[in-house]
Amino acid sequence: MLKFLQAFDDQAAIRCLIFLKETAMARIQMTTPLVEMDGDEMTRVLWKMIKEELILPYIELKSDYYDLGLVNRDQTDDQVTVDSAKASLKYGVAVKCATITPNAARVQEYKLKRMYKSPNGTIRAILDGTVFRAPILVKGISPNVRSWNKPITIARHAYGDVYKASEMKIPGPGRVELVYTSSDGHEKRALVHDFDGPGLVQGQHNLIASIESFARACFTFALDRRQDLWFATKDTISKQYDHSFKDIFQSIYDRDYKEAFEQAGIEYFYTLIDDAVARVMKSEGGFIWACKNYDGDVMSDMVSSAFGSLAMMTSVLVSPGGIYEYEAAHGTVQRHYYRYLKGEATSTNPIATIFAWTGALRKRGELDHIPDLVAYADRMEAASLATIESGQMTGDLARITDLTDPQVLDSRSFIRAIRANYEKQN
Repeated sequence: MLKFLQAFDDQAAIRCLIFLKETAMARIQMTTPLVEMDGDEMTRVLWKMIKEELILPYIELKSDYYDLGLVNRDQTDDQVTVDSAKASLKYGVAVKCATITPNAARVQEYKLKRMYKSPNGTIRAILDGTVFRAPILVKGISPNVRSWNKPITIARHAYGDVYKASEMKIPGPGRVELVYTSSDGHEKRALVHDFDGPGLVQGQHNLIASIESFARACFTFALDRRQDLWFATKDTISKQYDHSFKDIFQSIYDRDYKEAFEQAGIEYFYTLIDDAVARVMKSEGGFIWACKNYDGDVMSDMVSSAFGSLAMMTSVLVSPGGIYEYEAAHGTVQRHYYRYLKGEATSTNPIATIFAWTGALRKRGELDHIPDLVAYADRMEAASLATIESGQMTGDLARITDLTDPQVLDSRSFIRAIRANYEKQN
Protein backbone atom coordinates (compact mmCIF):
# COMPACT_ATOMS: atom_id res chain seq x y z
CA MET A 1 0.00 0.00 0.00
CA LEU A 2 2.87 2.41 0.89
CA LYS A 3 4.52 1.91 -2.53
CA PHE A 4 1.16 2.50 -4.19
CA LEU A 5 0.61 5.81 -2.32
CA GLN A 6 4.16 7.02 -3.02
CA ALA A 7 3.20 7.26 -6.69
CA PHE A 8 0.89 10.20 -5.79
CA ASP A 9 1.57 13.69 -4.46
CA ASP A 10 0.53 14.40 -0.86
CA GLN A 11 -2.96 15.70 -1.68
CA ALA A 12 -3.70 12.87 -4.09
CA ALA A 13 -2.50 10.31 -1.54
CA ILE A 14 -4.81 11.81 1.10
CA ARG A 15 -7.75 11.72 -1.31
CA CYS A 16 -6.93 8.10 -2.13
CA LEU A 17 -6.87 7.15 1.56
CA ILE A 18 -10.18 8.93 2.14
CA PHE A 19 -11.70 7.11 -0.84
CA LEU A 20 -10.48 3.74 0.39
CA LYS A 21 -11.81 4.42 3.88
CA GLU A 22 -15.19 5.58 2.58
CA THR A 23 -15.41 2.55 0.30
CA ALA A 24 -14.75 0.21 3.21
CA MET A 25 -17.25 2.06 5.40
CA ALA A 26 -19.86 1.99 2.62
CA ARG A 27 -20.00 -1.79 2.69
CA ILE A 28 -23.02 -3.15 4.54
CA GLN A 29 -22.10 -4.45 7.97
CA MET A 30 -23.37 -7.80 9.29
CA THR A 31 -23.79 -8.62 12.98
CA THR A 32 -24.32 -12.40 12.86
CA PRO A 33 -22.53 -14.85 10.55
CA LEU A 34 -24.41 -17.00 8.10
CA VAL A 35 -23.22 -20.54 7.48
CA GLU A 36 -21.48 -20.85 4.11
CA MET A 37 -21.28 -24.32 2.56
CA ASP A 38 -18.99 -24.46 -0.47
CA GLY A 39 -19.50 -27.15 -3.10
CA ASP A 40 -18.25 -28.85 -6.22
CA GLU A 41 -17.35 -28.47 -9.86
CA MET A 42 -18.78 -25.62 -11.96
CA THR A 43 -21.02 -24.32 -9.20
CA ARG A 44 -17.95 -23.99 -6.97
CA VAL A 45 -16.37 -21.84 -9.68
CA LEU A 46 -19.53 -19.72 -9.93
CA TRP A 47 -19.65 -19.47 -6.12
CA LYS A 48 -16.26 -17.75 -6.10
CA MET A 49 -17.19 -15.43 -8.98
CA ILE A 50 -20.45 -14.39 -7.29
CA LYS A 51 -18.66 -13.59 -4.04
CA GLU A 52 -15.93 -11.61 -5.80
CA GLU A 53 -18.23 -9.62 -8.10
CA LEU A 54 -21.61 -9.34 -6.37
CA ILE A 55 -21.15 -9.74 -2.62
CA LEU A 56 -17.76 -8.71 -1.23
CA PRO A 57 -17.71 -5.27 -2.94
CA TYR A 58 -20.94 -4.35 -1.13
CA ILE A 59 -21.07 -6.40 2.08
CA GLU A 60 -18.65 -6.91 4.95
CA LEU A 61 -19.45 -10.61 4.78
CA LYS A 62 -19.53 -12.60 8.00
CA SER A 63 -19.70 -16.31 7.29
CA ASP A 64 -18.92 -19.54 9.12
CA TYR A 65 -17.28 -21.39 6.21
CA TYR A 66 -17.44 -25.14 5.54
CA ASP A 67 -15.91 -26.80 2.50
CA LEU A 68 -18.40 -29.44 1.37
CA GLY A 69 -16.43 -30.18 -1.78
CA LEU A 70 -16.18 -33.93 -2.33
CA VAL A 71 -12.43 -34.01 -1.70
CA ASN A 72 -12.82 -32.43 1.74
CA ARG A 73 -15.82 -34.60 2.60
CA ASP A 74 -13.65 -37.62 1.86
CA GLN A 75 -10.76 -36.26 3.92
CA THR A 76 -13.05 -35.64 6.92
CA ASP A 77 -15.08 -38.86 6.49
CA ASP A 78 -18.09 -36.59 5.83
CA GLN A 79 -17.85 -35.03 9.30
CA VAL A 80 -17.70 -31.59 7.66
CA THR A 81 -21.26 -32.09 6.39
CA VAL A 82 -22.52 -32.87 9.88
CA ASP A 83 -20.59 -29.91 11.30
CA SER A 84 -22.11 -27.53 8.75
CA ALA A 85 -25.62 -28.68 9.64
CA LYS A 86 -24.94 -28.21 13.36
CA ALA A 87 -23.59 -24.72 12.64
CA SER A 88 -26.84 -23.98 10.81
CA LEU A 89 -28.74 -24.91 13.96
CA LYS A 90 -26.52 -22.48 15.87
CA TYR A 91 -26.72 -19.46 13.55
CA GLY A 92 -30.15 -19.96 11.97
CA VAL A 93 -29.32 -19.12 8.33
CA ALA A 94 -27.18 -21.03 5.82
CA VAL A 95 -26.36 -20.82 2.13
CA LYS A 96 -25.20 -23.91 0.27
CA CYS A 97 -23.45 -24.49 -3.04
CA ALA A 98 -24.40 -27.51 -5.17
CA THR A 99 -22.47 -30.66 -4.25
CA ILE A 100 -21.69 -34.05 -5.80
CA THR A 101 -23.53 -37.08 -4.47
CA PRO A 102 -21.06 -39.79 -5.51
CA ASN A 103 -22.03 -42.89 -7.46
CA ALA A 104 -19.69 -45.74 -8.38
CA ALA A 105 -18.12 -43.74 -11.21
CA ARG A 106 -17.46 -40.78 -8.92
CA VAL A 107 -15.85 -43.04 -6.31
CA GLN A 108 -13.32 -44.10 -8.93
CA GLU A 109 -12.89 -40.60 -10.38
CA TYR A 110 -12.11 -39.02 -6.99
CA LYS A 111 -10.52 -42.15 -5.46
CA LEU A 112 -12.90 -41.95 -2.50
CA LYS A 113 -12.70 -44.08 0.62
CA ARG A 114 -16.38 -44.97 0.25
CA MET A 115 -19.60 -43.97 -1.49
CA TYR A 116 -20.87 -41.10 0.67
CA LYS A 117 -24.54 -40.30 1.06
CA SER A 118 -26.09 -37.13 -0.30
CA PRO A 119 -24.88 -34.12 1.72
CA ASN A 120 -28.30 -32.57 1.20
CA GLY A 121 -29.89 -35.68 2.67
CA THR A 122 -27.56 -35.56 5.69
CA ILE A 123 -28.24 -31.86 6.29
CA ARG A 124 -32.00 -32.28 5.86
CA ALA A 125 -32.05 -35.17 8.30
CA ILE A 126 -30.39 -32.99 10.95
CA LEU A 127 -32.44 -29.85 10.28
CA ASP A 128 -35.73 -31.63 9.41
CA GLY A 129 -38.22 -29.17 7.93
CA THR A 130 -39.55 -28.64 4.44
CA VAL A 131 -37.91 -27.61 1.17
CA PHE A 132 -39.88 -24.99 -0.77
CA ARG A 133 -38.85 -24.58 -4.41
CA ALA A 134 -40.33 -22.01 -6.79
CA PRO A 135 -39.46 -20.85 -10.31
CA ILE A 136 -37.86 -17.46 -10.90
CA LEU A 137 -40.12 -15.75 -13.44
CA VAL A 138 -38.63 -13.25 -15.88
CA LYS A 139 -40.00 -11.42 -18.91
CA GLY A 140 -38.88 -13.01 -22.14
CA ILE A 141 -38.89 -16.60 -20.83
CA SER A 142 -42.27 -18.27 -21.37
CA PRO A 143 -43.18 -21.60 -19.73
CA ASN A 144 -43.12 -24.66 -21.98
CA VAL A 145 -46.55 -25.57 -20.61
CA ARG A 146 -48.76 -23.00 -22.33
CA SER A 147 -51.41 -22.91 -19.58
CA TRP A 148 -48.91 -21.99 -16.84
CA ASN A 149 -49.01 -18.26 -16.14
CA LYS A 150 -48.40 -18.34 -12.37
CA PRO A 151 -45.55 -19.93 -10.40
CA ILE A 152 -45.91 -23.43 -8.96
CA THR A 153 -44.14 -23.88 -5.62
CA ILE A 154 -42.97 -27.39 -4.76
CA ALA A 155 -42.99 -28.18 -1.02
CA ARG A 156 -40.68 -31.16 -0.58
CA HIS A 157 -40.58 -33.16 2.64
CA ALA A 158 -36.95 -33.03 3.69
CA TYR A 159 -36.63 -36.17 5.79
CA GLY A 160 -36.44 -39.90 5.27
CA ASP A 161 -37.75 -42.23 2.56
CA VAL A 162 -35.14 -43.33 0.01
CA TYR A 163 -32.67 -40.64 1.20
CA LYS A 164 -32.23 -42.36 4.56
CA ALA A 165 -32.81 -45.90 3.32
CA SER A 166 -30.76 -48.98 4.13
CA GLU A 167 -29.99 -51.11 1.09
CA MET A 168 -28.59 -54.56 0.48
CA LYS A 169 -27.64 -56.67 -2.50
CA ILE A 170 -29.04 -60.16 -2.07
CA PRO A 171 -26.41 -62.66 -3.30
CA GLY A 172 -28.70 -65.65 -3.74
CA PRO A 173 -31.72 -67.64 -2.51
CA GLY A 174 -33.02 -66.69 0.93
CA ARG A 175 -35.67 -64.84 2.87
CA VAL A 176 -35.74 -61.12 3.67
CA GLU A 177 -37.96 -59.93 6.50
CA LEU A 178 -38.85 -56.60 8.04
CA VAL A 179 -38.25 -56.92 11.79
CA TYR A 180 -39.35 -54.48 14.49
CA THR A 181 -37.95 -55.09 17.98
CA SER A 182 -39.65 -53.01 20.65
CA SER A 183 -37.78 -51.55 23.61
CA ASP A 184 -39.11 -54.37 25.80
CA GLY A 185 -37.84 -57.03 23.40
CA HIS A 186 -41.02 -57.99 21.57
CA GLU A 187 -40.66 -58.66 17.84
CA LYS A 188 -42.98 -58.00 14.92
CA ARG A 189 -42.09 -59.49 11.54
CA ALA A 190 -43.27 -58.98 7.97
CA LEU A 191 -42.07 -60.91 4.94
CA VAL A 192 -40.43 -58.74 2.31
CA HIS A 193 -39.64 -61.48 -0.21
CA ASP A 194 -38.51 -65.09 -0.57
CA PHE A 195 -35.66 -64.81 -3.06
CA ASP A 196 -34.89 -67.73 -5.37
CA GLY A 197 -31.88 -65.93 -6.82
CA PRO A 198 -29.88 -62.69 -6.59
CA GLY A 199 -31.83 -59.49 -5.98
CA LEU A 200 -32.01 -56.17 -4.19
CA VAL A 201 -33.74 -54.94 -1.06
CA GLN A 202 -34.29 -51.49 0.41
CA GLY A 203 -35.71 -50.43 3.75
CA GLN A 204 -37.20 -46.94 4.09
CA HIS A 205 -38.50 -45.12 7.13
CA ASN A 206 -40.07 -41.89 8.25
CA LEU A 207 -41.11 -40.28 11.53
CA ILE A 208 -44.63 -39.29 12.51
CA ALA A 209 -43.29 -36.11 14.13
CA SER A 210 -41.48 -35.16 10.91
CA ILE A 211 -44.57 -35.77 8.77
CA GLU A 212 -46.64 -33.66 11.17
CA SER A 213 -44.17 -30.77 11.05
CA PHE A 214 -44.08 -31.09 7.24
CA ALA A 215 -47.87 -30.83 7.10
CA ARG A 216 -47.93 -27.82 9.42
CA ALA A 217 -45.19 -26.07 7.44
CA CYS A 218 -47.14 -26.57 4.21
CA PHE A 219 -50.46 -25.36 5.65
CA THR A 220 -48.79 -22.33 7.26
CA PHE A 221 -46.89 -21.48 4.07
CA ALA A 222 -50.10 -21.74 2.00
CA LEU A 223 -51.90 -19.37 4.36
CA ASP A 224 -48.99 -16.93 4.26
CA ARG A 225 -48.98 -16.98 0.43
CA ARG A 226 -52.80 -17.26 0.20
CA GLN A 227 -52.46 -20.06 -2.32
CA ASP A 228 -54.19 -23.43 -2.63
CA LEU A 229 -52.26 -26.42 -1.28
CA TRP A 230 -52.18 -29.74 -3.13
CA PHE A 231 -50.83 -32.97 -1.64
CA ALA A 232 -50.37 -36.31 -3.36
CA THR A 233 -49.09 -39.80 -2.53
CA LYS A 234 -49.79 -43.34 -3.76
CA ASP A 235 -51.96 -44.46 -0.83
CA THR A 236 -53.90 -46.97 -2.95
CA ILE A 237 -50.72 -49.06 -3.30
CA SER A 238 -48.83 -48.12 -0.12
CA LYS A 239 -51.64 -48.70 2.36
CA GLN A 240 -49.52 -48.21 5.49
CA TYR A 241 -46.65 -45.88 4.51
CA ASP A 242 -48.25 -43.46 2.06
CA HIS A 243 -51.71 -43.76 3.58
CA SER A 244 -50.28 -42.52 6.89
CA PHE A 245 -49.02 -39.37 5.15
CA LYS A 246 -52.51 -38.79 3.75
CA ASP A 247 -54.22 -39.38 7.11
CA ILE A 248 -51.83 -37.11 9.03
CA PHE A 249 -52.31 -34.25 6.57
CA GLN A 250 -56.09 -34.59 6.66
CA SER A 251 -56.24 -34.81 10.46
CA ILE A 252 -54.08 -31.71 10.99
CA TYR A 253 -55.99 -29.79 8.33
CA ASP A 254 -59.41 -30.63 9.78
CA ARG A 255 -58.34 -29.87 13.35
CA ASP A 256 -56.09 -26.83 12.98
CA TYR A 257 -56.32 -25.20 9.54
CA LYS A 258 -59.69 -25.81 7.86
CA GLU A 259 -61.38 -22.72 9.27
CA ALA A 260 -58.40 -20.48 8.44
CA PHE A 261 -58.27 -21.84 4.87
CA GLU A 262 -61.98 -21.16 4.39
CA GLN A 263 -61.60 -17.62 5.72
CA ALA A 264 -58.66 -17.03 3.37
CA GLY A 265 -60.62 -18.40 0.42
CA ILE A 266 -58.07 -21.11 -0.37
CA GLU A 267 -58.37 -24.89 -0.67
CA TYR A 268 -56.54 -27.99 0.56
CA PHE A 269 -56.74 -30.70 -2.09
CA TYR A 270 -55.55 -34.34 -1.91
CA THR A 271 -55.23 -36.73 -4.83
CA LEU A 272 -53.05 -39.60 -6.05
CA ILE A 273 -49.59 -38.66 -7.30
CA ASP A 274 -50.26 -39.76 -10.90
CA ASP A 275 -53.52 -37.80 -10.98
CA ALA A 276 -51.72 -34.78 -9.50
CA VAL A 277 -49.15 -34.82 -12.31
CA ALA A 278 -51.90 -34.86 -14.93
CA ARG A 279 -53.76 -32.01 -13.20
CA VAL A 280 -50.60 -29.91 -12.84
CA MET A 281 -49.91 -30.12 -16.57
CA LYS A 282 -53.40 -28.75 -17.32
CA SER A 283 -53.40 -26.06 -14.62
CA GLU A 284 -52.57 -22.35 -14.80
CA GLY A 285 -50.25 -22.62 -11.78
CA GLY A 286 -50.49 -20.40 -8.74
CA PHE A 287 -50.54 -23.09 -6.04
CA ILE A 288 -48.27 -25.00 -3.66
CA TRP A 289 -47.72 -28.68 -4.41
CA ALA A 290 -46.67 -30.67 -1.34
CA CYS A 291 -44.71 -33.83 -2.17
CA LYS A 292 -42.95 -36.62 -0.36
CA ASN A 293 -39.16 -36.50 -0.47
CA TYR A 294 -38.49 -38.36 -3.73
CA ASP A 295 -41.55 -36.99 -5.53
CA GLY A 296 -40.47 -33.46 -4.61
CA ASP A 297 -36.94 -34.08 -5.84
CA VAL A 298 -38.21 -35.19 -9.26
CA MET A 299 -41.15 -32.82 -9.68
CA SER A 300 -39.19 -29.71 -8.70
CA ASP A 301 -36.78 -30.40 -11.58
CA MET A 302 -39.69 -30.97 -13.95
CA VAL A 303 -41.45 -27.77 -12.89
CA SER A 304 -38.30 -25.66 -13.05
CA SER A 305 -37.32 -26.97 -16.48
CA ALA A 306 -40.84 -26.45 -17.82
CA PHE A 307 -40.86 -22.88 -16.51
CA GLY A 308 -37.62 -22.19 -18.32
CA SER A 309 -34.44 -23.56 -16.82
CA LEU A 310 -33.31 -25.63 -13.85
CA ALA A 311 -30.97 -22.74 -13.05
CA MET A 312 -34.03 -20.50 -12.55
CA MET A 313 -35.38 -22.15 -9.41
CA THR A 314 -35.16 -20.97 -5.79
CA SER A 315 -34.85 -23.49 -2.97
CA VAL A 316 -35.06 -22.99 0.78
CA LEU A 317 -35.18 -25.56 3.56
CA VAL A 318 -37.28 -24.32 6.49
CA SER A 319 -37.05 -26.29 9.73
CA PRO A 320 -39.64 -26.35 12.54
CA GLY A 321 -37.18 -24.47 14.74
CA GLY A 322 -36.92 -21.56 12.32
CA ILE A 323 -33.69 -22.57 10.57
CA TYR A 324 -33.31 -21.49 6.93
CA GLU A 325 -30.93 -23.08 4.43
CA TYR A 326 -30.84 -21.60 0.91
CA GLU A 327 -29.37 -23.34 -2.11
CA ALA A 328 -29.65 -23.63 -5.87
CA ALA A 329 -32.08 -26.35 -6.90
CA HIS A 330 -29.73 -27.76 -9.57
CA GLY A 331 -26.58 -29.86 -9.60
CA THR A 332 -22.90 -29.11 -10.06
CA VAL A 333 -23.04 -28.70 -13.90
CA GLN A 334 -20.45 -31.40 -14.52
CA ARG A 335 -20.20 -31.05 -18.32
CA HIS A 336 -19.44 -27.34 -18.10
CA TYR A 337 -16.83 -28.01 -15.41
CA TYR A 338 -14.90 -30.42 -17.62
CA ARG A 339 -14.89 -27.78 -20.37
CA TYR A 340 -13.76 -25.17 -17.83
CA LEU A 341 -10.84 -27.42 -16.84
CA LYS A 342 -9.76 -27.43 -20.50
CA GLY A 343 -9.59 -23.64 -20.42
CA GLU A 344 -12.88 -22.98 -22.20
CA ALA A 345 -15.15 -20.13 -21.12
CA THR A 346 -18.56 -21.58 -20.28
CA SER A 347 -21.96 -19.90 -20.35
CA THR A 348 -23.25 -21.41 -17.10
CA ASN A 349 -26.36 -19.84 -15.58
CA PRO A 350 -25.60 -18.48 -12.07
CA ILE A 351 -29.08 -17.08 -11.30
CA ALA A 352 -30.24 -19.78 -8.86
CA THR A 353 -26.94 -19.57 -6.97
CA ILE A 354 -27.18 -15.76 -6.85
CA PHE A 355 -30.73 -16.06 -5.48
CA ALA A 356 -29.52 -18.56 -2.88
CA TRP A 357 -27.07 -15.93 -1.63
CA THR A 358 -29.61 -13.10 -1.76
CA GLY A 359 -32.21 -15.25 -0.02
CA ALA A 360 -29.83 -16.05 2.83
CA LEU A 361 -28.58 -12.47 3.15
CA ARG A 362 -32.15 -11.12 3.09
CA LYS A 363 -33.20 -13.53 5.85
CA ARG A 364 -30.09 -12.61 7.87
CA GLY A 365 -31.04 -8.94 7.43
CA GLU A 366 -34.63 -9.59 8.53
CA LEU A 367 -33.58 -11.53 11.62
CA ASP A 368 -30.87 -9.04 12.60
CA HIS A 369 -32.93 -5.94 11.71
CA ILE A 370 -30.49 -4.72 9.03
CA PRO A 371 -32.71 -3.05 6.39
CA ASP A 372 -29.71 -2.26 4.16
CA LEU A 373 -28.99 -5.99 3.85
CA VAL A 374 -32.62 -6.68 2.88
CA ALA A 375 -32.54 -3.83 0.35
CA TYR A 376 -29.27 -5.16 -1.10
CA ALA A 377 -30.88 -8.56 -1.72
CA ASP A 378 -33.91 -6.97 -3.38
CA ARG A 379 -31.77 -4.79 -5.63
CA MET A 380 -29.39 -7.60 -6.61
CA GLU A 381 -32.30 -9.84 -7.60
CA ALA A 382 -33.87 -6.99 -9.59
CA ALA A 383 -30.54 -6.35 -11.32
CA SER A 384 -30.24 -10.03 -12.21
CA LEU A 385 -33.68 -10.11 -13.84
CA ALA A 386 -33.15 -6.74 -15.55
CA THR A 387 -29.97 -8.08 -17.14
CA ILE A 388 -31.87 -10.99 -18.69
CA GLU A 389 -34.76 -8.77 -19.77
CA SER A 390 -32.27 -6.45 -21.51
CA GLY A 391 -31.25 -9.37 -23.74
CA GLN A 392 -28.00 -10.31 -21.96
CA MET A 393 -28.15 -13.91 -20.77
CA THR A 394 -26.49 -17.32 -20.62
CA GLY A 395 -26.81 -19.92 -23.35
CA ASP A 396 -29.52 -22.00 -21.67
CA LEU A 397 -31.85 -18.99 -21.59
CA ALA A 398 -30.93 -17.78 -25.08
CA ARG A 399 -32.22 -21.08 -26.48
CA ILE A 400 -35.69 -20.56 -24.98
CA THR A 401 -36.15 -16.79 -24.81
CA ASP A 402 -38.91 -14.92 -26.64
CA LEU A 403 -36.57 -11.95 -27.09
CA THR A 404 -35.03 -11.37 -30.50
CA ASP A 405 -31.25 -11.44 -30.94
CA PRO A 406 -30.24 -12.23 -27.34
CA GLN A 407 -26.61 -11.61 -26.43
CA VAL A 408 -25.08 -14.81 -25.06
CA LEU A 409 -22.45 -14.11 -22.40
CA ASP A 410 -20.01 -16.40 -20.65
CA SER A 411 -20.55 -16.79 -16.91
CA ARG A 412 -18.15 -14.11 -15.70
CA SER A 413 -19.31 -11.57 -18.28
CA PHE A 414 -22.93 -12.23 -17.33
CA ILE A 415 -22.16 -11.77 -13.63
CA ARG A 416 -20.32 -8.52 -14.42
CA ALA A 417 -23.32 -7.32 -16.44
CA ILE A 418 -25.49 -7.96 -13.38
CA ARG A 419 -23.02 -5.97 -11.28
CA ALA A 420 -23.21 -3.07 -13.74
CA ASN A 421 -27.02 -3.07 -13.55
CA TYR A 422 -26.87 -3.23 -9.76
CA GLU A 423 -24.59 -0.20 -9.61
CA LYS A 424 -26.91 1.75 -11.92
CA GLN A 425 -29.58 1.50 -9.22
CA ASN A 426 -27.38 3.21 -6.62
